[in-house]
Amino acid sequence: MILSGCGGGGSGGSTPTPTPAPAPAPTGLYTVPAAEALSIADVQSVIAHAAAEANARHLPGVIAVTDRVGNVLAVFRMTGARATAVTSPAPNGVNMDAQNLTIPAEAGAIAKAVTGAYLSSSGNAFSTRTASQIVQQNFPPGSSTLGLESGPLFGVQFSQLPCSDLSARYGASGGAALIGPKRSPLGLSADPGGFPLYKNGVVVGGIGVMADGVYGFDPNAIDIDNDPEEAIALAGTLGFEAPESVRADHVYVDGTQLRFTDMTYTGLIATGAASYAGTDPALGSLVAVRGYAVATIISGAAYGSEASGVRASTTSEFSNRDAFVLTDGAGNNRFPVRAGTDAGDVAAPLSATEARAILEEAFGVMSRARAQIRQPLDSRAQVTISLVDTRGAALGIVRAPDAPIFGTDVALQKARTAAFMSSRFAAPQLLADPSADVQHFVAATRTFLHDPNALTGAFAFTDRAGGLLSRPHFPDGEIARPNGPLSRPIAQFNPLSTGLQSALILTNVAQHLGFVTGASGTDTPQRCSFIPDAAPGQNRLQNGLQIFPGSVPVYRGNVLVGGLGVSGDGIDQDDMVSFLGLSNAGLRVGGISNAPVAIRADNLVVDLGDAQVRLRYVNCPFAPFLDTSTQNVCAGL
Repeated sequence: MILSGCGGGGSGGSTPTPTPAPAPAPTGLYTVPAAEALSIADVQSVIAHAAAEANARHLPGVIAVTDRVGNVLAVFRMTGARATAVTSPAPNGVNMDAQNLTIPAEAGAIAKAVTGAYLSSSGNAFSTRTASQIVQQNFPPGSSTLGLESGPLFGVQFSQLPCSDLSARYGASGGAALIGPKRSPLGLSADPGGFPLYKNGVVVGGIGVMADGVYGFDPNAIDIDNDPEEAIALAGTLGFEAPESVRADHVYVDGTQLRFTDMTYTGLIATGAASYAGTDPALGSLVAVRGYAVATIISGAAYGSEASGVRASTTSEFSNRDAFVLTDGAGNNRFPVRAGTDAGDVAAPLSATEARAILEEAFGVMSRARAQIRQPLDSRAQVTISLVDTRGAALGIVRAPDAPIFGTDVALQKARTAAFMSSRFAAPQLLADPSADVQHFVAATRTFLHDPNALTGAFAFTDRAGGLLSRPHFPDGEIARPNGPLSRPIAQFNPLSTGLQSALILTNVAQHLGFVTGASGTDTPQRCSFIPDAAPGQNRLQNGLQIFPGSVPVYRGNVLVGGLGVSGDGIDQDDMVSFLGLSNAGLRVGGISNAPVAIRADNLVVDLGDAQVRLRYVNCPFAPFLDTSTQNVCAGL
């Protein structure tokens, strides 16, 4: 990241602007996952095997099972299981945000199950151990890897939040319809003990186990742990195992092999057949969890069906026949393509035609791109794409058929974050948040950048640029350097307290946990953070802030008009799909574009005394397309 040569893609230069390749015709480039779902008998089998392993290890726990879109199908509490767990404390003992917090064991188990389901697809199977590896301050985390950059999904743990306006809620509108994606009580989990569940090669859900009383993460991915809690969850996958070829340990990121589990099927110690009839009530019973489940077992929704909340688009909803959309269960697209809602703030908001062009062109870039985290190699990338206006209102959300579910909420977070951080409203609204902790990040940023007017719209920020300011070392990974101004200092930092990102939603999490435990009769609202409304009932960070790459702000000339977010298949691919998609849309319809080169955040240089460090804007992969060997595809744009 030292000054020379680190502007990233789109940093300007004399390279001629290339003519974009046309978006592919809607010819069905992707295979739609088969309509598989967990039955009641399947869920019983999962619980029985996990409980048998827990019983054999004399470690009773709470077992949660979800379907692919986050519906909680059952929560089973074993007799003698711990009622609560405690999150990891701050390194320096000064606990903030979600550090050293007592949580219901059921909440931890559900979060783990959701994580296993949401991070996985037919092309990749990720566990909560995988999540732990990719969200920490060094990648891979460990004492021997200090000085390496942070994990590629640093910050993803604060997605799928209980306050998210994208996530559906159990029991909403007086019922318990299987409409997803659903929220998680604690966001995504980095605590080993959560796995995806598969049927016939198709991800159908997840299992999460909370048994040891500690809800944390693995700070050292170099060694192999003996983790009984993880073994219990692994036992629950018997008969529903992730295909060997797509497990995380077959996926490499920047040359590093990802981790799936430290336990093995041959290391399981329960013997004999496990039956649900011999489990309930002999080993425990089903329990209700407020806001998530009643004390019974239900079957899962088949992903891709109307009941799942995610289905194939119609021709009137989106032109590309590969596109999937979010639905309300009654056939209605929850986030249809539409014009901007911010006429009071922007002279010429995005039109519906422009919004459609941006989404279609981004989808076209994705469908040509080589995936980073999918097997087999040379698969097509599959992501979720979200577009918002300057008020954070969604102007359309589309996704590939088998894109991981986690990217749905994250893509919207990224789009909103890019628009917010690039706007004239960022500093005033953060200063208007009731939390003094949130407010202090404005002064910290202005001091760090030597700019008393920072965060007032003078510069365009992508999530890559803002994310670098959110790292506990700046430049990212360099030890003995100061923390970025939007981060906690390294002595304070862990994945449960990242900085501005976590400070914004601390009250929301506390409100929700009070509701889950019954201490409060009121749940947190479907709006994350307490910054002022941009419009009645709508704030600019309605589902939270995101701090890892994959977004660009949208401009009309020098005027910010929105944000585009992409998530699901590698951060460089996410950067490229958003950056090139917007560029191609501008060439197609005129009037809209990426930020002018002169105001992009990679013009900002931070003086560290002995070094000058330039921020980055986007980082596009080399030779990323399946249909051409063209390199440096973002250069000169």
